[in-house]
Amino acid sequence: MPRYRMVVEYDGTPYVGWQRQDNGHSVQAAIERAIHAMTGQRVSLRAAGRTDAGVHAFGQVCHVDLVRQLKAQTLANGVNAHLVAENEKVAILEAEEVPETFDARFSATKRHYLYRIISRPAPIAIEAMRAWHIRKPLDHEAMHAAAQMLVGYHDFTTFRAARCQARNPARTIERLDVSRSGELVEIRASAQSFLHNQIRSFAGTLKMVGEGKWTTGDVRDALEAKDRACCGPVAPPHGLYFMKVEYGDTSQLLRYDPEDEDNL
Repeated sequence: MPRYRMVVEYDGTPYVGWQRQDNGHSVQAAIERAIHAMTGQRVSLRAAGRTDAGVHAFGQVCHVDLVRQLKAQTLANGVNAHLVAENEKVAILEAEEVPETFDARFSATKRHYLYRIISRPAPIAIEAMRAWHIRKPLDHEAMHAAAQMLVGYHDFTTFRAARCQARNPARTIERLDVSRSGELVEIRASAQSFLHNQIRSFAGTLKMVGEGKWTTGDVRDALEAKDRACCGPVAPPHGLYFMKVEYGDTSQLLRYDPEDEDNL
């Protein structure tokens, strides 16, 4: 069966998340329905990460196996046509045929996420479901310094959801940078894999630093506590964006436990 890799963009606002669920409409279900409408085949997509309700994506990656061979661009165009017809907030940015050894999730070598905060007194209108609104001024330099306490290989028990299914709480964070442009504060994170709610936990904790309520030492202490109760507030999902996935040798799988989750 030919296998296709697709890069997907979506506005997560109207969806219960990436993963198909019984309690509402998902991004996965929207794409699967479009593929069925185009090909007559019922499929099950595998994605690089199962984003939560309200989380957006510029570069989610998934793969699908089809019975009939199609040109990759024909697949992308056809799926997009059905998505538009159904008024879905999802788009296939690119598609390509890949070897059967490629797996959107387990072949990934690095994932990149962005968390956006708008720091200003006035409410936000256009960006209302696109960023976290913080009325108080934030010290992004203090946030960046504190973020470096979280870079590297650590047990991130403090910074994962209580319902996280990963058996191993250890991860290696390769990058966690905080920058500012005007009223926009951006947190960029890169790693091979993340724990459930890890970036949103980072963002909520770093916001406390930006407001002067926490110090770099407090972040270090929270990490070392390995206790979820020591985490700052979890930032809302609508500020989070799945930006990009990198792949190396598609014949190799990830080195972490295949049962680990990477829901954000």
